[in-house]
Amino acid sequence: MNAAKRPALVIAVDGPSGAGKSSTSREVATRLDCCYLDSGSMYRALTVWCSDHGIPADDEEAVITATAQLPMEITTSPKQFAIRLDGVDITERLHQPEVSGMVSGYARIRAARNLLNSRMREIITNAGRIIVEGRDITTVVAPDADLRILLQADPQRRIARREAELAGAADTKTVTEQVIGRDAADAESSEFETAANGVVLIDSSELTLEQVVEKVIELVPEELRTPA
Repeated sequence: MNAAKRPALVIAVDGPSGAGKSSTSREVATRLDCCYLDSGSMYRALTVWCSDHGIPADDEEAVITATAQLPMEITTSPKQFAIRLDGVDITERLHQPEVSGMVSGYARIRAARNLLNSRMREIITNAGRIIVEGRDITTVVAPDADLRILLQADPQRRIARREAELAGAADTKTVTEQVIGRDAADAESSEFETAANGVVLIDSSELTLEQVVEKVIELVPEELRTPA
């Protein structure tokens, strides 16, 4: 990517689990020659680190210290996503059921969120052109983004998509509890269920990935688009 010759662009995407944030954001990033940041993976990485080091979510001071010192490296390529902790690639662990079941407990800690949000803003600034997806990106992390989107879908569609993503690694009951339960838990610490002023709502329930991607790209100011 030759960022020096391309206009800056920040796209913020919020939404619940299984709404299609990751797949949509990666494809849009590829087509618009942008970096890509999955903010949720940063919370999952924190969860892995704390779990591996015996730091429970209810020990807030320890979690805050761990967050401040977290030795995390994250790629911003939409095609080669990876996260390393202290040099060890943990990408394959991020969506394991045990991590999904714990992540909200760590994510609810406000001071830890603030620390990770600061790291996200630094990544956004350094990237120049980037699409960031997560829970409160449109309202907290990047409220001044060039385009802000809330991507939603009905619960059954979201559960089915997450099941397909996990490819049999968890049964329907477990996936349902994780998707619906995590949304309820995360709603206590972030705003991602209602579109804030200036945020465009896209319901992906009846749309294909291609249709959602096209809708997003159409919303990007023409002068900020670039060929793939």
